[in-house]
Amino acid sequence: MFLDQFVHKRGVRRGDSSAKSLMKTISWRIVGTIDTMLIAYILTGEVSMALSIGSVEVFTKMVLYYLHERVWNKFI
Repeated sequence: MFLDQFVHKRGVRRGDSSAKSLMKTISWRIVGTIDTMLIAYILTGEVSMALSIGSVEVFTKMVLYYLHERVWNKFI
């Protein structure tokens, strides 16, 4: 409650711009993809398989995260 009042008094906008959402998407996917590749490597023991899984996953989850972020910004 207090933080919400502080934000409104300062004129800070709620929600992020599309550009900021995109940058957050990219930085989070870097972290997430490294995690996925490490898990895939631990499970398969194959670097090529881990890289293949990570390269597919990075694009699908980036699109899903960006859409998720934009939907949340419309309602919050």
